[in-house]
Order: sequence, then structure tokens, then C-alpha cells
Amino acid sequence: MPKPSSTAPGDRPQPAPVGLLLPRTHVPRTPRPAVPDWHGLPPNHLAYLIRRYTQAGDVVLDLDAHPAATAATAYLNRIPARLFTGRHGLQVRLMPPAPERRTRHALRRPGPRVELILATLPKSAQGLTRDGIATAMSTWRPLLRPGGFLLVGLTASPPQPDEVSHRATVIAAARAAGLFYHQHIPAVLVPLAEHEPRTAPEHPDEADDGRRLLAGRHLPTFRDLLVFATTATGEENARA
Repeated sequence: MPKPSSTAPGDRPQPAPVGLLLPRTHVPRTPRPAVPDWHGLPPNHLAYLIRRYTQAGDVVLDLDAHPAATAATAYLNRIPARLFTGRHGLQVRLMPPAPERRTRHALRRPGPRVELILATLPKSAQGLTRDGIATAMSTWRPLLRPGGFLLVGLTASPPQPDEVSHRATVIAAARAAGLFYHQHIPAVLVPLAEHEPRTAPEHPDEADDGRRLLAGRHLPTFRDLLVFATTATGEENARA
């Protein structure tokens, strides 16, 4: 039986849309140069995300300077960028595309701020701390242009059952920094089995053979990707 609520339906926060990236089920017909995965995400999925959140000539900043991000950005006629520390603090340095890939969009887009930032958390061996995430979000937010996006990949191990989820911690820090929660994308990293024995009902007379859980937990098979925006979309404003 549903519990009564004192909150009007129009006042309830609307859930952000959820996307799902599945691994490829076939091998490309034509050979391609070896490009490493972006923290477990295949290069074709990373290229799809960059194309989804940018246009030709936009600046894409990967904070890890990952070769897969650089290759996908250049292939899509976007401008890769790097972050460095100068005399006036953090600065964005554009990496001009090769002459054969230069377009009028790329040539007319100077300026330090970017349309898409690719980041992973945690940034150090200390793990995901609230203070560290809050500092990172407040540092990344001024680098984005109005209408830009921040895509965060969570690479830390899942928290313990009695701990706050990493997604909730990151979302809260992003909102505190002035970003809008735009989308949650679970990216499946391995092909999923057609039948998963660990999800089958366990009979009372059945011995625990370790098929269902490892150390009390399911095997991680996906990467959480969280997308934030500097401004809300028209649909999000209509739902607010």
C-alpha cells in the first residue's frame, strides 16, 4: 500500500534520464590502430559520448590526457585540450588539430573555456572523499562554457552497504558547485551472460558454492558515468 505524502506532485524532483551503453557483440570488419580503452570504456563508446555532447569545432578537455580521448576528439573534428598550471592558476591549452583535419570551426575557436570535460574520480589513491570531490567540482566548473557538459566516470570500488553511494556524493558536490545533474549512464564493460547463476533462487538444501556472490557482493560489470551541465535544458526547465 503506498504511503501518503505531503509533497505535491509538481514539487517532487524529477529523475534524470538514464542511458545504457552495451559492449559490442561483433568484431569490426576492417582493422584499426590499437587505441586503449578509456578507463574500461571502449573507444567507440567514448567517441559516441563526445559526439553526443559536442559539435564540430568544440573544445574537449580530458583531464587525464588519455590517448583514447585525444584520438576520438580529433577524429570527430573537435579540438582536444590540456589543463596546466600557469602563473595565473589553472589554464586550458588547446591542441590544434593536424593540418589535414583543420576546419573553419576549429580555426575560429580560440578562448580558454571548453564545451566538454572528461574526468574520472577518484583523482588519487585516497579514494572518494567529500572534501576532495567538492574541491574538484568547484575547480572544473569555471572551465566550462555556458551550455557545456562535465562527464565523470566513477572508477572507485563500490561502497559498503551501510555507506552513502558514490553517485549520491558526486551529484551533491556537483550541485553545490552550480552544475545541473543531466544524466546517469551505466556503461556495461563485459558481455553479459544469457543466464546468471548467481541470480537463481537458492534452495534451502543447496550448499553455498560461491556462484551467486563473491565476498558477499556481485561482480562489477559496469562503469557509472554521470553527466552534468552548466545550464538546464528546455525540457528540464519545463519539468522543474
